[in-house]
Amino acid sequence: MIRPAPLPQNLDVAIVGAGAAGMMAALTAAGRGRSVMLFDHAGKLAEKIRISGGGRCNFTNLNVKPEHYLSANPHFVRSALARYTPQHFIALLAQHGIGWHEKTAGQLFCDHSATDIIAMLKAECNAAGVRWCTPCEIERIQFQPEIAHRFGLHCNRGVFQAQSLIVASGGLSIPKIGATPFGYQLAEQFGLPVVKLKPGLVPLTCHPDDWRDYAGLAGVALEAEVRCGKQTFRDSVLFTHRGLSGPALLQISSYWQSGQTLTIDWLPGQDLAQEFDRQHGSKLLLVNFLGQFLPKRLAEICCAQFGENLPVNQLSHKKRTAIAEQIHNWQITPSGTEGYAKAEVTCGGVDTRALSSKTLEANSVPGLFFVGEVVDVTGQLGGYNFQWAWSSGHAAGLAA
Repeated sequence: MIRPAPLPQNLDVAIVGAGAAGMMAALTAAGRGRSVMLFDHAGKLAEKIRISGGGRCNFTNLNVKPEHYLSANPHFVRSALARYTPQHFIALLAQHGIGWHEKTAGQLFCDHSATDIIAMLKAECNAAGVRWCTPCEIERIQFQPEIAHRFGLHCNRGVFQAQSLIVASGGLSIPKIGATPFGYQLAEQFGLPVVKLKPGLVPLTCHPDDWRDYAGLAGVALEAEVRCGKQTFRDSVLFTHRGLSGPALLQISSYWQSGQTLTIDWLPGQDLAQEFDRQHGSKLLLVNFLGQFLPKRLAEICCAQFGENLPVNQLSHKKRTAIAEQIHNWQITPSGTEGYAKAEVTCGGVDTRALSSKTLEANSVPGLFFVGEVVDVTGQLGGYNFQWAWSSGHAAGLAA
């Protein structure tokens, strides 16, 4: 019987988390000749990549810019994004013969399967000599700054010493595939502040009393413009039994704070008041008139709320104007979110003021790096979060 070779106990770089950011950091560091080991508690590799984009992985976006990211320090992402761009990742796909296609707004997806991305990253890591310690449970991490291999990882597969430690453990979103607060706890252990956490890119819920009239619309979707504070997104909105979802709502959820009211324009780019004026002589009942522009069931609920279903030609100009105003500026105050179980990302995280924007290294702890979702950087919907994983992982991999 051939026994597997024992894992080396002394490493140049230990990486906690074998997801998108962790594997990118590993293959980059190992490509520089560093001895690297990836640690992960999960039995399956990179589950978040596998389930993303409906199984096709929206791996980046052609239009990546700093303004597509939410952070307490909005300029923090500039350096990493500039040094590892979508074109760099596309070139890597080409080397592995992985086909891709562009959808709306620059979103790039695999032609075949998200598993192609996982296989590519694993192959790149293996080719560079990365070692794997998966699955394993890390019990504690010891720090001895006076010695060269200052980070001691005590886990159920032994004790490993490393010169540098890269934390790529992800956020709290989608706990069913293994999300844990490990990275945030580690930041606190080393005295790094953590910006308040909350679910991001997540459906919003409404109080049952406020939502009673709309619950029957579950499954109805339409294009709309959603506003919250200074943020506006125009895309599809989906009614659910408990509230609202769909791309536009997921986008706004990352910016929404408890107690804030959302304003939704159900007919973006159109002028309902002008349509009323154009058809003011119409004998169509109001519900049928609105049904020209809105899903029928939504039109019916709107009419019930307006307390009107007269023919258009019997509505005063003032009434028509008021109805148009309500359709273009529909307001709702969500009561909460569907939580981390339905969130695509975690907002907040390790405070970027405690990290170098060039290397992602902790300013106060030499050799300690944080990358990917665990950092207070949250991308908008559309491939931006994966690009942050590639860019931040690459930046740390060059420095660790």
